Amino acid sequence: MANARAYLPGFGNHGVSEAVPGALPEGQNSPQRAPFGLYAEQLSGTAFTAPRHENRRSWLYRLRPTANHPPFQPWLGGSLLKSGPFERPPTPNRLRWDPLPMPTAPTDFVEGLVTYGGNGEVGQNAGIGVHLYACNRSMEGRVFFNADGELLIVPQEGGLVITTEFGIIDLEPEQIAVIPRGVRIRVALMGPQARGYICENYGALFRLPDLGPIGSNGLANPRDFETPIAAYEDVEGGVELIQKFQGELWSTMLDHSPFDVVAWHGNLAPYRYDLRRFNTINTVSYDHPDPSIFTVLTSPSDTPGTANCDFVIFPPRWMVAEATFRPPWFHRNVMSEFMGLIHGAYDAKEGGFAPGGASLHNCMSGHGPDQASYVKAVEADLKPMKIENTMAFMFESRWVIRPTDHAMEAPTMQLDYDDVWSDFDKGKPTG
Repeated sequence: MANARAYLPGFGNHGVSEAVPGALPEGQNSPQRAPFGLYAEQLSGTAFTAPRHENRRSWLYRLRPTANHPPFQPWLGGSLLKSGPFERPPTPNRLRWDPLPMPTAPTDFVEGLVTYGGNGEVGQNAGIGVHLYACNRSMEGRVFFNADGELLIVPQEGGLVITTEFGIIDLEPEQIAVIPRGVRIRVALMGPQARGYICENYGALFRLPDLGPIGSNGLANPRDFETPIAAYEDVEGGVELIQKFQGELWSTMLDHSPFDVVAWHGNLAPYRYDLRRFNTINTVSYDHPDPSIFTVLTSPSDTPGTANCDFVIFPPRWMVAEATFRPPWFHRNVMSEFMGLIHGAYDAKEGGFAPGGASLHNCMSGHGPDQASYVKAVEADLKPMKIENTMAFMFESRWVIRPTDHAMEAPTMQLDYDDVWSDFDKGKPTG
């Protein structure tokens, strides 16, 4: 990602990159003859008539048009990747899972995708899918794209090399990548295995949240978002192309590499962000702000301030609040929360919530610190302290998240999760 342009798509910034000087036409997007006999092709992430500040699209100049392929057929590989609505009704119960086991058989990124839940409706462009992945081999002779939504990839263990039509993204734990809908990718492993989380966003594209009273600085800085520089493959030979369309996987065969984009320009492109660059905002007096203060990206809904999905992190930070219960307090929320842990420990749970694990607290389910975390917090000598060596995150949605059959029946589900709240002493009012 050396020399990558730093911007977040959707705020008027326009990326320009060419692997071969002169590959970008001057003055026109689709001239009668594109340079070097390339084919001009537009990738649209929004409707053509979306307002200018919302409109996202890029022009790609490639060796062959993407229309050059045989018909798709249902993919016969078998997959646990799904889209809602799922078979069983939503549950009000609090759920938690141990880490997704690493596969023992050879498994690539596509084969290792497992859906834990979701909401909304793919065909109506609303809601999200929540997936985990675990894999132990690179994709070879195979390419994937998602026609249903953009993919927010959160590695937990092991680095990924994601080849895209726009260039190559190196991704490691504590970084995230967002792959726009329709963009073709090939995922290679940096090491022997990899595991992580994915939010598949069917709704409005992710963007930076408004800062409001915070002012002009803080949270994620737009300049820290990186898009890849153009790189292309001129490779002949059979490539299996798999796409997710309306919740199902389809495949066809290409006789060439689809990563043949020699140049591109526009404001719709894959990007990555390093979570360690997040500028945490916190209190310096008493109490502490709502967890929305840790929002990295948001997918807004038609109700202002109520997101289709917020991507929220809980990074290392100083805690200085006076006379305050410092961990996350007990609460019930109109939003539904799916949490994951990249590394370290989460300050509201003393045990049971392990890196690579997950939890789901749906709308209005009471939750908060376990007993050990509560006792530790109320008895603490409140001096300034720094929470270190941790990175947790949350996919928070206005829609109830319905778990899949697989998630509800997985051996990794912690059937005793409710017990963490079972031993609290009763309060003793004296008045």
